[in-house]
Formats: sequence, structure tokens, C-alpha cells
Amino acid sequence: MKMPIYKQVFSFFLSILLLQSNAVSCVLMKPCKHFVLYLHDITYDGDNAANASSAAIMNPIGFGDFNFRKFVIMDNPVTMDENYLSKPVARAQGFYFNNMKMNFNAWVTLTLVFNSTMHKGTFTIMGANPYAMEPTRDLSIVGGTGDFLMTRGIATFKTKFVQDSTYFCVEMNIKLYECY
Repeated sequence: MKMPIYKQVFSFFLSILLLQSNAVSCVLMKPCKHFVLYLHDITYDGDNAANASSAAIMNPIGFGDFNFRKFVIMDNPVTMDENYLSKPVARAQGFYFNNMKMNFNAWVTLTLVFNSTMHKGTFTIMGANPYAMEPTRDLSIVGGTGDFLMTRGIATFKTKFVQDSTYFCVEMNIKLYECY
């Protein structure tokens, strides 16, 4: 039995309306938590073992111009402002490695470990970080524990400053969209 034309037209417009309302709600979605943190990285250079918060465990093999295959482990302090001497509110524990031969790009996986009066728990950030090509980079927040149980969101990285090859500071604009 064939459906009358007015029912087909009504179904079509209802489907379009539902699809548009879902798309609009995703675009207008506001974060349930939003904060800005600063990651400070002091890379071990052979002379700064007491202050270093990261170290290369695998060095480039000589092909490519951009430290291809460099693998760095980190346990960096994270503060509420750009000052390295500020009290840390978290630690960024994880790794990054350079994975492009022809340009600077790092794959980053880190867990922010909070143990402060403001927050307790962790969440994990991961993704490509083309730090030399883009002024800001969006990385995924893929889950967490404690205050951040099962959270998801976006961390926008912005390099604030670099000193030689041993120190850099990255602003992390954190927006969590699923909070439980």
C-alpha cells in the first residue's frame, strides 16, 4: 500500500527539521568545564638533570631535517599562569615523538594528573601537534578519572615561548563537553 503524498512530504520536512536541530545544538554546545593551564617543559640537555622535566629516550637516526623519530618522555609541571615558579596544580605525564620527515610535527599523549584543592583526578590528551606550522592546535581529551570521570573535550595548545631547545611553555585552553 502506497503512502499518501502529504504523509511523505510531512515525513521529509520532519526529518530535515530534526537533523538541523541536532546540528545546531552540537555547534552551540557550551563546555561544562573550562579553564586555562600552562605546561612547562625543561628538556634534559646533559647538564640540567636537577631541573629537567623531560628527556629524549630515542634520538633521530639522521634522515630528515626535523628530528624525525625523536621520542621524549615527560613529567612536566602545569600551572595556572605562565610563571614556571608558580605552584603546580597538575603534572603532565606522558610522551611525544616527532613523526614527520619533511616538517615539524609531534604526536602527543599526556595525562594531566591533578592533586590539588581545586581538582582531583586525571584526564588524557592526545593527538597531532604541528607546533611549527600552526599558531594554535586542537588535541582531543579522551577520558578521565576522579573529578573528570569519563570526560571528553578539546585542549587547544598555543606555544607561549621557547628558550633555546631546552625550555618551552604551552598554554592549554581546556574545554570539557561531557562532565559526570
